[in-house]
Amino acid sequence: MQPKNSTFAERQALAAAAKKALLEKFKPKPMVQAEVLIDHEAERRARMEEIRAQREAEKLERQRAREEAAAAAEQARLEALAAAEQARLDAELSVDAMKRAERKARKKEIKEAAKAKKETRTVSSKPGGPREERVVDPFEEHRRYIASLERGRERRRA
Repeated sequence: MQPKNSTFAERQALAAAAKKALLEKFKPKPMVQAEVLIDHEAERRARMEEIRAQREAEKLERQRAREEAAAAAEQARLEALAAAEQARLDAELSVDAMKRAERKARKKEIKEAAKAKKETRTVSSKPGGPREERVVDPFEEHRRYIASLERGRERRRA
């Protein structure tokens, strides 16, 4: 690429100039000084403090979530205990209610049987004679009882 009519000296000069340009490319260039110097160490410290604060907040949030979960689990356990106790009480009450109902029914049957027995007393006309059964009115029985008491009082007075 060199012209044909170039001399050796010219070629030598061109080669030296190219070599010099190549070396100039690797030399450091004059630095432009910033008006305000940047404190990279302060920036790094600020970033580290921000990260620490963020991690501390995350740690506190995790701890709060654990405490809330523990409180919720304790509340659920207490509710389960209360439900079990209520179920036990309900079962006892239902058993008691069943027993009470059975006892009331038994007593009612006994009272009805006694009432029926009282109403159908046997009355005998003569001692040792044939007995006849008749239905007796309880009010009439009471009236007769009061009359017998009054007769007894009158006999004692006389």
